[in-house]
Amino acid sequence: MDRLDSEILGILQQDARISYRDLGVRVGLSANAAADRVRRMRRDGVIRGFTTVVDPAADTRGGLLVFIDVTLRLDTGNDEFERAIAKLPGITEAVHVTGAHDYIVRARAADPAALDSLLRRLKTEAGVAQSNTRIALRAANRGGPSGQALSPP
Repeated sequence: MDRLDSEILGILQQDARISYRDLGVRVGLSANAAADRVRRMRRDGVIRGFTTVVDPAADTRGGLLVFIDVTLRLDTGNDEFERAIAKLPGITEAVHVTGAHDYIVRARAADPAALDSLLRRLKTEAGVAQSNTRIALRAANRGGPSGQALSPP
């Protein structure tokens, strides 16, 4: 297993139903190359089945779960930003929002150094002018208003 395989596993743990096309975009491969890697990992027993983790506390990958409020530079458009973050490791979701910021980005970082690297890349590669980062400490409520499970990180 190499770095790309590990990255693919992390993405599949977040969204087991992701298309090979989207998976390939996220890791910088073609859909066919991403599919080949997944098939090889299944054949080798690295992947035994597909399930999306719903409980953040059950996520065994460790590291930091972070939420990053992002304000784009004036010369950066939404499409450009979204294409750029698809290539960055650890980002699991980006939501375009109203209010003081343009996006809320959910990401995983192995440690503070990896988080620092991600924040620097957001600014240099994705057109981010300003960011505010929050680190998740724990999930205090595992159900929504009607007891529904929270969406995966």
